[in-house]
Amino acid sequence: MADSAQGFAAGSRLIELAEAVRTDPDLPRAELVALLARHGEHPAALTERAFTEQGAAELRAAAGRMGAVLAETDEDRAVEALNELFAQYAAPPRLTRHDGHRWHLHVDRGEGAGWGGWFLASGALELSRLLTECGRIAWGACAAEGCGRFFLGTGPGSARRYCTPSCATRARVAAHRRRKRAQAAERT
Repeated sequence: MADSAQGFAAGSRLIELAEAVRTDPDLPRAELVALLARHGEHPAALTERAFTEQGAAELRAAAGRMGAVLAETDEDRAVEALNELFAQYAAPPRLTRHDGHRWHLHVDRGEGAGWGGWFLASGALELSRLLTECGRIAWGACAAEGCGRFFLGTGPGSARRYCTPSCATRARVAAHRRRKRAQAAERT
């Protein structure tokens, strides 16, 4: 379980995996393998022997649990959830390099942590990093009706509420139309 040699975006992996499992709670092992490979996981770690069906089930459950953290809008509750993940799954930080990857930080409990423990510990570390660097919750679930996709919002300015500009525009237009209908109804 590693970072790619060209650099690594733990936040992107976290969001993509949590969103994939939110969309399909029974996401097949093969699709999890493809997703992890896209995010720099070493092929040797993704063989059927290293990443078993049990490991895939652990990872799906962990992604589901992390989805609850990603959907949390209250900062204090988000911090409480992250601290709970650290208490349950994290160990003292250690630098490691393996499978041809550069030095990188691990906070899981080692090889015995399993895929779920690794994902929860590393995900909690990434979200905590974003929260402290941005000074606010820098993630969320899209507020657009019918969407709910997870996103990272690490840019400047106020916290994001929508996953894409399209969802933001759709929500603004819908709100505008509701106001116009309400105004028209008041006039009659």
